[in-house]
Amino acid sequence: MTTQNEKRRPGWLPACIYLGGITLFLLSLQIQAETGQAGQIPSYQIWIQDPYTNESALATVSVPDYSLWNATRITDYEDSLLTNMAPPLAILTIDKLNLQVPIWNGTDDLVLNRGAGRIKGTAKMDEAGNLGLSGHRDGFFRGFKDIQIGDEIEVQTTRGVQSYEVSSIDILPKSDISPLTPTDEKIITVVTCYPFYFVGHAPKRYIVKATAKEPLIE
Repeated sequence: MTTQNEKRRPGWLPACIYLGGITLFLLSLQIQAETGQAGQIPSYQIWIQDPYTNESALATVSVPDYSLWNATRITDYEDSLLTNMAPPLAILTIDKLNLQVPIWNGTDDLVLNRGAGRIKGTAKMDEAGNLGLSGHRDGFFRGFKDIQIGDEIEVQTTRGVQSYEVSSIDILPKSDISPLTPTDEKIITVVTCYPFYFVGHAPKRYIVKATAKEPLIE
C-alpha cells in the first residue's frame, strides 16, 4: 500500500525532489544487494504529478522485484534511471502480485523501460472512462500471468487511491484494439504482450480489465 502526503508543492519542486528520490532509490538497490535480508522490501519516495493542474503528492514505492524479469529488461530499466523525466502520473499497486510501479504518460521506449505507461487517447487519470495502461511482459508486468478475476488493483494519483476489481482476462490478436474502446464506466484496461515467455516479438496481447469498486479515497 502506498502512502500519500496531503501537502501540495509548487510545480517546480517535484522535479528537484524527484531527482533526489532516484538517488535514494539507487542506494536502496545497493543496500538490497548487499544485505539480502529476507522479508524486507526496500522502498523509495517519489513525487507524482497531475500534468493538467500541476498538483503533486509524495508516494512511497517498493523497489522492483527482479526475480521474474528478463536480464535485458533489468539492464534497460537500470539504464532508464539515468535519464531525467517528468514525475509520473500515478502509482499502480497489486499486493497479490508484489507489484508496485509508477505510471507515466505515453508508451515510448523510455517510459516502458522505466515503468508502466498510460496509453494516449484513453481516459485520463481519475476520470470516468476506459483508462489504458501498458507495460512490458518481461519486466514489471510479467507477474500478470498470475492475476485472477476478482483480484484488486489500486491506482494512486494526486487526488487519492482508486480501487479496481479484475473483471475479465483475455488473450487477443496483436491487431485487435477493441479492448481500448471508450466507455462511460470507470475501468482500467491493462495491455501487455503474450506469451509471457517468448523469444522475439510476441504475437498476441494479454488484456486485463478491472472495474472501479468504490469512490476514490482521498
